[in-house]
Amino acid sequence: MKDLRRYLRLTSFERRIVVQSVAGLVLTRVGLRVVGFGAWKRVAAALARVRRGDGSNTDSVSAAVVRMHAAAERRLFFKPSCLEHALVLWWLLRRQGVAAELRVGGRKEQGRFEAHAWVETGGAPVGDAGETHRHFAPFDGPVPLMESRLR
Repeated sequence: MKDLRRYLRLTSFERRIVVQSVAGLVLTRVGLRVVGFGAWKRVAAALARVRRGDGSNTDSVSAAVVRMHAAAERRLFFKPSCLEHALVLWWLLRRQGVAAELRVGGRKEQGRFEAHAWVETGGAPVGDAGETHRHFAPFDGPVPLMESRLR
């Protein structure tokens, strides 16, 4: 009940972001497993319908999207991976006209390869808890929209 009351106190914009975030996270969890990263990113990009804003309120919009996305994640029935989190945040920001880039990096830790995904706007990470991204060497540039180069 407490969460419902909080949700109802949100602005219509914030409620819309929460609903889109939850739906995006659930669909992304399934989409990544069914069609893979490259195909799912193309689907997300096609659904983003990037809005052309005047750029005057991107910081406040970005902060609100990040805040609502984090709130939605905390109440899910599963814990999203960093890739699921980053893909959906990237999609949400692009839908609001914020120039966001999806980044993926890697490192070798105790003989194992580990990867991490995060989102950047204006070259700065957003929505990434702490400084986690700093421990990963980013692959060259933002993750492009194209067929997988691993073929």
